Amino acid sequence: MPTLDDLRRLSLALPGAHEVNFKGDPWFNVGKKTFALHLRGRTIMKLDKEHQHFLFEVRPETFQKCPVGAGVWSYVALERLDDGELADLLLEAWSTIVPKKVSRPVLEAAKA
Repeated sequence: MPTLDDLRRLSLALPGAHEVNFKGDPWFNVGKKTFALHLRGRTIMKLDKEHQHFLFEVRPETFQKCPVGAGVWSYVALERLDDGELADLLLEAWSTIVPKKVSRPVLEAAKA
């Protein structure tokens, strides 16, 4: 079962990622764009819209809509994931905010 420390470790391992402290909560950014955060005890990620809707349907106990922005944010119950799934979700979230020329080689290497 992943923890906030795992969220931090895996987020910061992604190219260009850094941690921002917002009112005592960790937000994980590339530049000024956020891809994951832990806010008031809940983890929130910016996931691919189609994947997000699929997850809401098949795993509602783990993934829930987060009413922020354009609806591409998801509450994610860390305690219902394993480390590998958390790493994959963070990679997906990260890839939604970086340019394709940055994400493409990282995503291809992750598949290999």
